[in-house]
Amino acid sequence: MLQERIKKELTESLKSGDQLKRLVLGTLLTAIKNRELSKRTRLSKTVTDTAELEKQSRLNDEEVLEVIAGEVKKRKDSIEQFAAGGRKDLAEKEEAEEKILKAYLPEQLSNEAVREEIKKAIESSGAKEPKEMGKVMALVMPKLKGRADGSIISRITKELLG
Repeated sequence: MLQERIKKELTESLKSGDQLKRLVLGTLLTAIKNRELSKRTRLSKTVTDTAELEKQSRLNDEEVLEVIAGEVKKRKDSIEQFAAGGRKDLAEKEEAEEKILKAYLPEQLSNEAVREEIKKAIESSGAKEPKEMGKVMALVMPKLKGRADGSIISRITKELLG
Protein backbone atom coordinates (compact mmCIF):
# COMPACT_ATOMS: atom_id res chain seq x y z
CA MET A 1 0.00 0.00 0.00
CA LEU A 2 1.07 3.52 -0.80
CA GLN A 3 0.40 4.77 2.72
CA GLU A 4 2.72 2.10 4.15
CA ARG A 5 5.44 3.15 1.68
CA ILE A 6 5.10 6.77 2.83
CA LYS A 7 5.35 5.74 6.50
CA LYS A 8 8.44 3.65 5.76
CA GLU A 9 10.11 6.49 3.89
CA LEU A 10 9.26 8.89 6.73
CA THR A 11 11.10 6.58 9.12
CA GLU A 12 14.06 6.42 6.72
CA SER A 13 14.16 10.22 6.47
CA LEU A 14 14.16 10.46 10.28
CA LYS A 15 17.13 8.09 10.46
CA SER A 16 19.04 9.81 7.65
CA GLY A 17 18.40 13.31 8.99
CA ASP A 18 16.63 14.54 5.83
CA GLN A 19 14.65 17.33 7.52
CA LEU A 20 12.77 18.53 4.44
CA LYS A 21 11.56 15.08 3.44
CA ARG A 22 10.61 14.33 7.05
CA LEU A 23 8.57 17.54 7.21
CA VAL A 24 6.82 16.93 3.87
CA LEU A 25 5.99 13.28 4.58
CA GLY A 26 4.83 14.11 8.11
CA THR A 27 2.52 16.78 6.72
CA LEU A 28 1.28 14.37 4.06
CA LEU A 29 0.52 11.65 6.61
CA THR A 30 -1.39 14.21 8.68
CA ALA A 31 -3.46 15.13 5.61
CA ILE A 32 -4.13 11.42 4.98
CA LYS A 33 -5.15 10.91 8.61
CA ASN A 34 -7.50 13.90 8.43
CA ARG A 35 -9.11 12.47 5.30
CA GLU A 36 -9.54 9.11 7.09
CA LEU A 37 -11.19 10.86 10.06
CA SER A 38 -13.53 12.67 7.72
CA LYS A 39 -14.40 9.39 6.02
CA ARG A 40 -14.90 7.72 9.39
CA THR A 41 -17.29 10.48 10.49
CA ARG A 42 -19.39 10.00 7.35
CA LEU A 43 -19.39 6.21 7.73
CA SER A 44 -20.24 6.29 11.45
CA LYS A 45 -23.78 7.28 10.55
CA THR A 46 -24.36 3.92 8.82
CA VAL A 47 -21.77 1.51 10.25
CA THR A 48 -22.12 0.59 13.93
CA ASP A 49 -19.49 -2.13 14.36
CA THR A 50 -16.26 -0.47 15.52
CA ALA A 51 -13.92 -2.95 13.81
CA GLU A 52 -15.82 -2.65 10.54
CA LEU A 53 -15.86 1.14 10.82
CA GLU A 54 -12.08 1.16 11.36
CA LYS A 55 -11.55 -1.10 8.34
CA GLN A 56 -13.80 0.92 6.03
CA SER A 57 -12.27 4.23 7.17
CA ARG A 58 -8.82 3.36 5.81
CA LEU A 59 -7.98 5.07 2.55
CA ASN A 60 -7.22 2.97 -0.50
CA ASP A 61 -4.32 3.89 -2.80
CA GLU A 62 -6.57 5.92 -5.12
CA GLU A 63 -7.80 8.03 -2.20
CA VAL A 64 -4.22 8.50 -0.96
CA LEU A 65 -3.25 9.66 -4.47
CA GLU A 66 -6.07 12.24 -4.31
CA VAL A 67 -4.63 13.56 -1.04
CA ILE A 68 -1.13 13.73 -2.54
CA ALA A 69 -2.45 15.53 -5.63
CA GLY A 70 -4.17 18.03 -3.34
CA GLU A 71 -0.95 18.65 -1.46
CA VAL A 72 0.91 19.15 -4.77
CA LYS A 73 -1.74 21.65 -5.84
CA LYS A 74 -1.28 23.56 -2.58
CA ARG A 75 2.45 23.77 -3.28
CA LYS A 76 1.87 25.01 -6.84
CA ASP A 77 -0.46 27.72 -5.57
CA SER A 78 2.09 28.74 -2.94
CA ILE A 79 4.88 28.85 -5.52
CA GLU A 80 2.82 31.23 -7.67
CA GLN A 81 1.99 33.43 -4.70
CA PHE A 82 5.56 33.58 -3.42
CA ALA A 83 6.94 34.26 -6.90
CA ALA A 84 4.41 37.06 -7.40
CA GLY A 85 5.39 38.50 -4.03
CA GLY A 86 9.09 38.40 -4.83
CA ARG A 87 9.85 35.71 -2.24
CA LYS A 88 12.12 33.51 -4.33
CA ASP A 89 13.49 31.75 -1.22
CA LEU A 90 10.05 30.56 -0.14
CA ALA A 91 9.09 29.63 -3.72
CA GLU A 92 12.21 27.44 -3.94
CA LYS A 93 11.33 25.70 -0.66
CA GLU A 94 7.81 24.97 -1.96
CA GLU A 95 9.29 23.65 -5.23
CA ALA A 96 11.51 21.25 -3.28
CA GLU A 97 8.47 20.04 -1.30
CA GLU A 98 6.46 19.64 -4.50
CA LYS A 99 9.23 17.52 -6.02
CA ILE A 100 9.17 15.15 -3.02
CA LEU A 101 5.38 14.78 -3.25
CA LYS A 102 5.36 14.25 -7.02
CA ALA A 103 7.55 11.16 -6.55
CA TYR A 104 4.46 9.40 -5.14
CA LEU A 105 2.17 10.29 -8.05
CA PRO A 106 1.90 8.26 -11.24
CA GLU A 107 3.85 9.61 -14.19
CA GLN A 108 2.09 12.64 -15.61
CA LEU A 109 0.83 12.50 -19.19
CA SER A 110 2.16 14.95 -21.75
CA ASN A 111 -0.14 17.72 -22.97
CA GLU A 112 -0.37 15.92 -26.32
CA ALA A 113 -1.50 12.65 -24.68
CA VAL A 114 -4.09 14.62 -22.69
CA ARG A 115 -5.24 16.32 -25.88
CA GLU A 116 -5.74 12.93 -27.58
CA GLU A 117 -7.83 11.61 -24.66
CA ILE A 118 -9.97 14.75 -24.74
CA LYS A 119 -10.50 14.43 -28.51
CA LYS A 120 -11.75 10.86 -27.97
CA ALA A 121 -14.10 12.05 -25.21
CA ILE A 122 -15.44 14.85 -27.42
CA GLU A 123 -16.14 12.34 -30.20
CA SER A 124 -17.89 9.86 -27.93
CA SER A 125 -19.94 12.55 -26.13
CA GLY A 126 -20.92 14.37 -29.31
CA ALA A 127 -20.07 17.72 -27.71
CA LYS A 128 -19.78 20.58 -30.18
CA GLU A 129 -19.59 23.79 -28.14
CA PRO A 130 -18.09 25.11 -24.89
CA LYS A 131 -21.37 24.88 -22.95
CA GLU A 132 -21.17 21.07 -23.37
CA MET A 133 -17.82 20.95 -21.61
CA GLY A 134 -19.37 19.10 -18.64
CA LYS A 135 -20.15 16.06 -20.81
CA VAL A 136 -16.55 15.86 -21.95
CA MET A 137 -15.09 16.41 -18.48
CA ALA A 138 -17.33 13.68 -17.05
CA LEU A 139 -15.82 11.21 -19.52
CA VAL A 140 -12.21 12.31 -19.41
CA MET A 141 -11.62 13.02 -15.69
CA PRO A 142 -11.96 9.41 -14.48
CA LYS A 143 -9.50 8.27 -17.17
CA LEU A 144 -6.91 10.95 -16.45
CA LYS A 145 -7.35 11.27 -12.68
CA GLY A 146 -3.96 11.55 -11.03
CA ARG A 147 -2.15 11.46 -14.37
CA ALA A 148 -2.89 15.02 -15.50
CA ASP A 149 -3.60 18.30 -13.76
CA GLY A 150 -7.28 19.27 -13.82
CA SER A 151 -6.53 22.83 -14.89
CA ILE A 152 -4.62 21.55 -17.94
CA ILE A 153 -7.48 19.20 -18.83
CA SER A 154 -9.97 22.06 -18.49
CA ARG A 155 -7.86 24.45 -20.56
CA ILE A 156 -7.36 21.97 -23.41
CA THR A 157 -11.06 21.00 -23.38
CA LYS A 158 -12.10 24.67 -23.65
CA GLU A 159 -9.58 25.15 -26.44
CA LEU A 160 -10.88 22.15 -28.43
CA LEU A 161 -14.54 23.04 -27.95
CA GLY A 162 -14.10 26.78 -28.44
